[in-house]
Amino acid sequence: MTAGQLAAWGAFVGAGFSLGLLLVVARLRACRAILAERVAPWLRVHSAESALLAPTPVRTPFGALERLVAPWLDDIGRAFERFGPTRSELARRLARAGRAETVEQYRARQVVFGAVGLATGLAFAVLLLVARGASVVPLFALVLVCGVVGALVCDYLLGREVTAREERILAEFPTVAELLALAVTAGESPVGALERVRRTAHGALAEELGTALGAVRSGTSLVRALEQLADRISLPAVTRFADGLSVAVERGTPLADVLRAQAQDVREAGRRALMETGGKKETAMMIPVVFLVLPVTVAFAVFPSLVTLRIGL
Repeated sequence: MTAGQLAAWGAFVGAGFSLGLLLVVARLRACRAILAERVAPWLRVHSAESALLAPTPVRTPFGALERLVAPWLDDIGRAFERFGPTRSELARRLARAGRAETVEQYRARQVVFGAVGLATGLAFAVLLLVARGASVVPLFALVLVCGVVGALVCDYLLGREVTAREERILAEFPTVAELLALAVTAGESPVGALERVRRTAHGALAEELGTALGAVRSGTSLVRALEQLADRISLPAVTRFADGLSVAVERGTPLADVLRAQAQDVREAGRRALMETGGKKETAMMIPVVFLVLPVTVAFAVFPSLVTLRIGL
C-alpha cells in the first residue's frame, strides 16, 4: 500500500475511534443521575422482590441482546422522534397498517434497517478505498447516507403497507355494507349483524369489525367501539359508516337504507378513482407513442424515399 492509502486508513480508523469515544462520553453523561432520581428511592415503597427477577417485556426475538442494547435503542428512538413522526402518530400508522407490534418494536426494526444500511455503505466505502484510493470524507458521508436511507426504507415500507391495506378496505367495504344491510333487514340487531358479517366475511375490514366486537364484549359501548374503529382506519367512508351505525343505535333510525346508500357511494367513488387512474395512464402512454413509436414510423416512411432520391442522383 502507498503512503496515501496508509494515511487514509489511519484517518478512517482514527475517525471511528473518536466517534466511539464520543459515544461513550455521551452515554456516561446521559447516565448521570439528577436530583429527582437520587431522592426518588427514599420517597416510594420498594417491593421485597428483586428487580433482577422482575419480568422484562421482550420486544425482539433476542431477549438477552435486547436487554444489553435497550438503553441505546431508547436513545435512538427518541432521536428518530425528533426528525420523524411522533410516538402517537407512529402508533396510529401501525394500527392503520394492521400490525400488532408496538412502537418500540418498530423502532428496533428501524434501527436494524439503519444498521444494515450502514454495513452496506461501509462495505462499499472499503471497496472504493482499496480499489481507487478515494478520499475518506466522501466515503464517510456515503456510509452515513446509506444508514439514513436504510431507516427511510423501513418507513417507506410501512407507508406502502398502510396504503395497500386502505385500498383493500375500500374494496371490501361495499360488500360488507350490503351484508350488514341484509342482516339488519332480516331482523338482526346491529351487534348481531356485525357478528354475522364477521363470521362470514374475510379480509382487513372484517378483522377490524372483529376488533370492534371484541371491545364490545369486553364492556365498551357499541358507539365507542365504532368511534375507535373509525379512528384506527381513518378513512372517510369508514367514518361515515361508523357514524351511521352510531346514529342508528342511539336514535333507532332505519339502518338498511343508510348502509346501502353508503355502499353505493363507495362504489361510485371507486369508479371515479378508476376513471381518473385511466386518464392518467392514458396521458402517460402518450410519452412512448410520441417519442418512440412515432419517430420510428416516420423513419420507416421517409427512408425509402431518401434511398430512391440518392439512387436517382
